[in-house]
Parts: sequence; C-alpha cells; structure tokens
Amino acid sequence: MDFAYSPRLADLKQRAADLTAKIIPYEDECERHNGLSPEAHTAIRQEVLASGLQAINTPTVYGGAGLTVLEQVVVQDELGKLTNALWDTVWRPANPLIHATPEQRERYLIPGARGERRDAVAITEPDAGSDPSAIATTAVPDRDGYVIDGEKWFVTVGDVADFLIVLAQVPGAGPTMFLVDADTPGVRIKQVPRFTHTFVYEHPEFEFTGVRVGADAVLGGSGFLGQGYELTRDWFTEERLMIGARTIGAAERALTLATDWARQRVQGGVPLIDRQLIQAMIADSVVDIATNRAFTHQVAWEFDQASRPDPSTRKTLHAKAATVKLAASEASNRVADRCQQIFGGRGYIRDYPVERLWRELRVDRIWEGTSEIQRLVIANEARKRGLDGLLSFRTRG
Repeated sequence: MDFAYSPRLADLKQRAADLTAKIIPYEDECERHNGLSPEAHTAIRQEVLASGLQAINTPTVYGGAGLTVLEQVVVQDELGKLTNALWDTVWRPANPLIHATPEQRERYLIPGARGERRDAVAITEPDAGSDPSAIATTAVPDRDGYVIDGEKWFVTVGDVADFLIVLAQVPGAGPTMFLVDADTPGVRIKQVPRFTHTFVYEHPEFEFTGVRVGADAVLGGSGFLGQGYELTRDWFTEERLMIGARTIGAAERALTLATDWARQRVQGGVPLIDRQLIQAMIADSVVDIATNRAFTHQVAWEFDQASRPDPSTRKTLHAKAATVKLAASEASNRVADRCQQIFGGRGYIRDYPVERLWRELRVDRIWEGTSEIQRLVIANEARKRGLDGLLSFRTRG
C-alpha cells in the first residue's frame, strides 16, 4: 500500500496550486463588487486553459483534462483555498453530460469543456430540496417534443449559464433530464436571492412557462427517459467528493493564515501561538484537516478502482461519498470557526480571507444534500448492506 503521491499527482497538485495563486488576486475585487468584471473572467479563463486544468472531469477526446477521480480530488483540494468560490471559475461540466448523444456532445459538452459555454444544473424546487423525488416540474410530450413547466431554485451559475440541465417529470416515463438553452422562449429568471456568501456567480430562481423543446433535448436520448434520478445520484456523488476536497483545502488555508497570525500577534507580552488555548485550537484543526484529507483521498481512489461497479458496490460508494461530504464539510466548519476566533475582531472583517472562508464554508453543510441527508444515506447503507463496505478498505482489482 503506497500513500505517496505519484509524480503525476504531485505535478497536478503543483499546477493547481500555481493556478490558485494566479486567481487569488481577484478575491478582493469579487468581494467588493459581488462578482468580477468581464475582463477579469477573460484573464482567468486564459490562465485555466494555460494550466491544462479545464474540465478536469471530462475525457480528453472531448476537450477536457480527463483526470481520474483521485486526480480531480487533488486539484479541487488546492482550488478550494480560493475565497468567493473562485474555484468555480475553473469550469467543470456537470458529469451527466458524459451521457450526451453525439449531437449533444457537439452542441453542449465539447464547447463546455473548452470554456466556450457554461452549464447550470436545475434540480431543486420550492417544495423539493433534499428529496428530488418531490419535483413538480413537468415535461409533457407534445407533437415532436416536450413542453416544460415549473420552477427551479438555487441554480448555481444560472446567471451566466448558456444552457440548463433541467430535471422534470415526464408523464408515463418518470423523472428525466433535459438540455434547455437559456435563451429558449419561456425560460425566465424569476429573482436572484442574496446569500450569506459572496459567490463569483449567482444562484437564481428560474421559471419555465410553456418551454418547448425537441425530442432531442432529452439528455442521453430517448433511452434515458425516466433515468433522471440515476443521473442525479451520479451527479450528487461526484459533487459530494469534490465538496469534501475543496472544504479541506479551504480549512488548510484558514489554518495557515491563523497560525501565521498567532506567531506574530503579541498579547500580554507573549505571542498567541505560545498560549495553550490557541495551541489546542491549532492542534484540533490539524487533526480535522489531516484525517479528512486522507479519507477523501482514500474514497476517491476506491472510485477509480471500481470502473464498472455492480449495483451493490455503486450504492456503497455512494454512501462513502456521503461520508466524505459529511465529515469534511463539518470538520472544515470547525476549523474555520477556530481560525476566526484566533484572529479575534479582525476575523470578523470581510477584508480578511479567514472571514470569507468561515462565511462561505457554511453552505457546504447544506447544498448537494444536507448533513442530515448524508447521515440518512450512510445509515441506510448500514441497514441494507452492513458496515463492512463503509468501514473497510476496498481490495484492488
């Protein structure tokens, strides 16, 4: 068993760190102006392409970087150190797009991998959050296509998306994903809520009123009618692993800043880092980061070993991704809270990255499934298939 980074993983980590360093200077602008200028987005896009880390989850044949799950986790860990969710400027097409038909790949996936088009996933609704089976948006067959009606909330990147991946109920077929161009008649941004964090993009609420799409709008083609929940589960699984990685990167940056501050901040004639209560906070944070990073890497590696998992293994991996998301997101929130405390009053000023990290990490216990939902997923796996898959290492091969 080898726990060392291979030369390739080390190179990817360094490239991601270098890209992160080039994006960090845009943090203050994003915080002050609730977003970036078109010029800033263009400059970042050029840096992303130069790094070769565009669309890390997309095969190279379609214009992506084609990284394994473990490689993606290593990259996301570094990008997670960015505040204002600037990690999202390093685009990563939603993974259901890998099931696109050849025509859909040309129109959506390939331009998305190149950074020429941007997607947004529209699943959540006013009465369907953690339970996507409660969605009320419909796609009713009509002539040679469908008519979509409904409302979607929290559509991250929806303010700049060129197209939406919409989950809707098809009568007689079930939940299905559709590719809908954002400028299609009947698609409207209802409002753009203000959230606690300052995110480089927005999370608008969308209304779909009599939106007509062709039969070719079904993501993956007619064979994927009624497969919306399966595609949604796959998307959630990938996102939960990436959230785990990013939150640990964010926690590391917060701890680095707090530790450096504790070294230089003198109170009562003694540097803060020599105070035992401060030392305890630093030590607990090291434990939270180190243990969760190791576990996140382990589960990502297990995903790569199961290239064609059977249904049982797939469900176990889904539960292990939930375990990563639960553990890492809650640990990173603990770390950020301690680090803010170490900074004292300065930790409550938005000019300080540690404040932004503390504010931004809170949503990671909510989106892509709340902490409570993750606990239910984990407990359900234990009930149905036992603890062995959750607690043991996977066997290679």
